[in-house]
Amino acid sequence: MDIKLDPSRDDLPLMANTSHILVKHYVLDLDVDFESQIIEGTIVLFFESGNKFKKQSSSTEETYPSESNEACKFRMPEPCHIPVTNTRTVSSKVGYNDFVICGKGEKDTSGKDGNHDNQEQASGISSSKYCCDTGNHGSEDFLLVLDCCDLSVLKVEEVDVAAVPGIEKFTRSPKLRNQIVRELVALPADRWREQLDYYARCSQAPGCGELLFDIDTWSLQIRKTGVQTATDFPHAIRIQYTTKPQGRSVTWTSDQSGRPCVYTMGSPINNRALFPCQEPPVAMSTWQATVRTAASFVVLMSGENSAKPTQLREGCSSWHYYVTMPMPASTFTIAVGSWTEVKPEICSSNDLATERSFSPFEADFRYVGGCGHMEYPCRFQNASATTQEIIPHRVFAPVCLKGACQETLLPLIPPCLSAAHSVLGTHPFSRLDVLIVPANFPSLGMASPHLVFLSQSTLTGMSQFCGTRLCHEIAHAWFGLAIGARDWTEEWLSEGFATHLEDVFWAKAQQLAPHEAQEQRELRACLRWRRLQDEVRNSPEDMQVLRPNKEKTGHVSDSGSSVIKHGLNPDKVFMQVHYLKGYFLLRFLARRLGDDTYFSFLRKFVHTFHGQLILSQDFLQMLLESIPEERRLELSVENIFQDWLESSGIPQLLPDQLVLLLEHLLEQRTMNPRTLQRLERTYHLSEQDAEVRHRWCELVVKHKYTEAYRNVERFLQEDQAMGIYLYGELMVSEDARQQHLARRCFELSKEQMDRSSAEVVAEMLY
Repeated sequence: MDIKLDPSRDDLPLMANTSHILVKHYVLDLDVDFESQIIEGTIVLFFESGNKFKKQSSSTEETYPSESNEACKFRMPEPCHIPVTNTRTVSSKVGYNDFVICGKGEKDTSGKDGNHDNQEQASGISSSKYCCDTGNHGSEDFLLVLDCCDLSVLKVEEVDVAAVPGIEKFTRSPKLRNQIVRELVALPADRWREQLDYYARCSQAPGCGELLFDIDTWSLQIRKTGVQTATDFPHAIRIQYTTKPQGRSVTWTSDQSGRPCVYTMGSPINNRALFPCQEPPVAMSTWQATVRTAASFVVLMSGENSAKPTQLREGCSSWHYYVTMPMPASTFTIAVGSWTEVKPEICSSNDLATERSFSPFEADFRYVGGCGHMEYPCRFQNASATTQEIIPHRVFAPVCLKGACQETLLPLIPPCLSAAHSVLGTHPFSRLDVLIVPANFPSLGMASPHLVFLSQSTLTGMSQFCGTRLCHEIAHAWFGLAIGARDWTEEWLSEGFATHLEDVFWAKAQQLAPHEAQEQRELRACLRWRRLQDEVRNSPEDMQVLRPNKEKTGHVSDSGSSVIKHGLNPDKVFMQVHYLKGYFLLRFLARRLGDDTYFSFLRKFVHTFHGQLILSQDFLQMLLESIPEERRLELSVENIFQDWLESSGIPQLLPDQLVLLLEHLLEQRTMNPRTLQRLERTYHLSEQDAEVRHRWCELVVKHKYTEAYRNVERFLQEDQAMGIYLYGELMVSEDARQQHLARRCFELSKEQMDRSSAEVVAEMLY
């Protein structure tokens, strides 16, 4: 491999060679065994190859050590084990019974680590020492590298997709396996149902030759003897494997009612201990999964469909989920437990009409133009979906929390979904399940496509805590999921946006008056400011940086592998700097533009970049282009990088800090004009937001700084909603010039003023 890791460091490796070959679709066929606490089965990966995957990093510098043949040598083969027929079939999917294959297995020859080294003799391969090349250039065998850890891999084989009955109906080359896969993954979006059906059929096809593989701490490495390029490497492979009870991608535990359950908990290593995959975000793929478990359990997944169980035999059920929107493998989520669906006691027919589901199958999609992402059945191109304020939703919880969910959580979901739609527009996902996870869940919430985990802590007390957390997770549907970070070190693109939007969503969900919403946002900003100050004082400086890779952000090695800085640092899980510092950056930008302009831009940004991966500069460049040049005040992408994203600590004198500074100065008995002049010029006070300018005008009035009376006049005429108090200050001063200024401004503005406000001001002046 081309990445050498220092065990003393806390960086997370992404090992998959995505520059050479990409997974386009996964088919998982799994059994969940609570007695042994393992998940076992098969995963079939469908690939697409080509140098086009390097286009996002083609201009980057080589940032990691070059590939080393020595690093990718396979283990020497162990004594031969003759394959024997396994009594367990490789796949027994439900719903595709017109093509069922009973596969052959192999006796487990795993070593101490549980990994099966396939034998050269068993496949008729010579036992000579061999090496490999992860690229598609040169004379050595091509090596497929997948991210993988804490798994026991038993067998890897090529899938004979040419053996699928009926495959000739959509392919021009029914005997060429790789060409079949190329045509399958390239089917247009309006044939998504047919595509899923053929993926399922192909996944059950017989094997046509075992592949050599080896596994190390962070990766699974696969090759086929004599295949030297990614183009010729098998484009459909099946991996038989089991998870380990101590695997770090899933948690086996008991729910609040004492019943066993298992779920993915947002591990720092993501899903590589659940199934072998390509973890780098650029590897955006679709998937479908069949999961079998005891009939008493409910299987929830991040799929588009609201799956219902199919009984296979007495005491055993099967659940099937799928997605048609390509997303990184890290977004795959599963939770299996004795969950109870929480339903409202009275169901309104109007609500049901509003929440009607729009599946990709029935939607009238416009596939040409309109969106910048790769082709898929997109809700932004569905006129009915774009107007759907409240998507279908369900709530699941342990039975002992059913009452609390009915009382606290269930009533909040419709107004929060509606509020989010009013701010950002089209919901990216067609439905939402909310699960109250076990008490050992390490955070207050986690968002995945179509599925949100919430902590039981959100159910106690008044609705404020639950509502704001729910709004935060709903915001991730747009920022974090539909729009993802191309470099995972830029977490602020997900968490900063969700933190900023939760206040906006929650205020609208409560239907607060504008001044009430403003008061609520200011209070929460104050609390966050104190938390951020505490965190900055008590955390290492290098972990306070939102863009730690600086100019190398988004760069990968030639193979596509990379390292996530601090990705394995246990302290990072509990840090909020990406939430809070990102929040204050967005608050600063929103106040600079004004809320109406900023959120109008945000809707445009969402429409432009949904279904894609971004870097910080994508957002900032588009934002600054929307600001008139005269209002930018030397604001640039480079300045924001330097002040906010690539520096530790807190940028100096944000609007909130300026307000605090000016309030402090208002307590001073006297200030000389020269000091006030320097203050105005240094901080461009006349060009700041209304909150800052209001404090500045108070300072001008208190100290009779006549050079800035023009700022007071402008404020009284342009910011009438906040100027009433300022009229009082001008009159109380008993300064003739200030009183004249107040009366003159009122005479100029009174015809346009709100009647109640005009009456109040008139009483002050006359």
